[in-house]
Amino acid sequence: MHVRQLLGAYVLGALTPDEDRRVAAHLRSCAGCRAAYLEVAETPSMLALLLEEDLAEDPPDE
Repeated sequence: MHVRQLLGAYVLGALTPDEDRRVAAHLRSCAGCRAAYLEVAETPSMLALLLEEDLAEDPPDE
Protein backbone atom coordinates (compact mmCIF):
# COMPACT_ATOMS: atom_id res chain seq x y z
CA MET A 1 0.00 0.00 0.00
CA HIS A 2 1.33 3.44 -0.89
CA VAL A 3 1.96 5.85 1.96
CA ARG A 4 -0.57 8.36 0.60
CA GLN A 5 -3.34 5.86 1.33
CA LEU A 6 -2.25 5.74 4.96
CA LEU A 7 -2.12 9.50 5.59
CA GLY A 8 -5.64 9.75 7.05
CA ALA A 9 -4.94 7.00 9.55
CA TYR A 10 -1.50 8.49 10.20
CA VAL A 11 -2.84 11.91 11.26
CA LEU A 12 -5.47 10.23 13.43
CA GLY A 13 -2.86 8.06 15.16
CA ALA A 14 -4.56 4.89 13.97
CA LEU A 15 -1.57 3.07 12.46
CA THR A 16 0.47 0.30 14.00
CA PRO A 17 3.85 1.45 15.35
CA ASP A 18 5.58 -0.16 12.35
CA GLU A 19 3.27 1.56 9.84
CA ASP A 20 3.69 4.85 11.70
CA ARG A 21 7.51 4.64 11.46
CA ARG A 22 7.30 3.71 7.76
CA VAL A 23 5.05 6.67 6.95
CA ALA A 24 7.19 9.10 8.98
CA ALA A 25 10.34 7.91 7.20
CA HIS A 26 8.69 8.24 3.80
CA LEU A 27 7.46 11.76 4.55
CA ARG A 28 11.02 12.83 5.30
CA SER A 29 12.11 11.83 1.81
CA CYS A 30 9.09 12.51 -0.43
CA ALA A 31 8.01 16.10 -1.08
CA GLY A 32 4.79 15.04 -2.84
CA CYS A 33 3.56 12.95 0.08
CA ARG A 34 4.69 15.63 2.52
CA ALA A 35 2.49 18.13 0.68
CA ALA A 36 -0.45 15.70 0.80
CA TYR A 37 0.18 15.18 4.51
CA LEU A 38 0.08 18.94 5.14
CA GLU A 39 -3.35 19.06 3.48
CA VAL A 40 -4.79 16.60 6.02
CA ALA A 41 -2.58 17.28 9.06
CA GLU A 42 -5.11 19.57 10.75
CA THR A 43 -7.99 17.13 10.40
CA PRO A 44 -7.90 15.88 14.02
CA SER A 45 -8.03 19.41 15.43
CA MET A 46 -10.85 20.32 13.05
CA LEU A 47 -12.81 17.21 14.04
CA ALA A 48 -12.36 18.13 17.69
CA LEU A 49 -14.31 21.33 17.05
CA LEU A 50 -17.44 19.40 16.07
CA LEU A 51 -20.22 18.96 18.57
CA GLU A 52 -22.38 15.85 18.76
CA GLU A 53 -25.27 17.93 17.41
CA ASP A 54 -23.19 18.73 14.32
CA LEU A 55 -23.12 15.04 13.48
CA ALA A 56 -26.85 14.41 13.96
CA GLU A 57 -28.87 13.51 10.87
CA ASP A 58 -31.49 16.14 11.70
CA PRO A 59 -29.69 19.06 13.34
CA PRO A 60 -31.81 21.09 15.77
CA ASP A 61 -33.45 24.25 14.46
CA GLU A 62 -31.86 27.46 15.62
